[in-house]
Amino acid sequence: MNIKRGHTVKILAGKDRNKTGKVLSVNAKTGRVVVEGINIVTRHERSKKAGTKGQIIQLPGPMHLAKVQLLCPHCGKPTRIGLVCKHCGKEIK
Repeated sequence: MNIKRGHTVKILAGKDRNKTGKVLSVNAKTGRVVVEGINIVTRHERSKKAGTKGQIIQLPGPMHLAKVQLLCPHCGKPTRIGLVCKHCGKEIK
């Protein structure tokens, strides 16, 4: 798996298509990534103590690895995953 935490990716499919974001976490076992600001899901949290209110939290949800494509840090174009960018030929770390 060549997409790592901190890489910038472009979303290829779904409700957030053509948006870009930074990868927050990668789960290699399930093949899913969490991208900052993409695939926002709403969670309802119950109150923990008496006298406190419950709240609604919005978090980025995981999405399948096949729905994202790596953006080259040098030329900024979406590229297939490899050791080098297929457009500019520079190394991707």
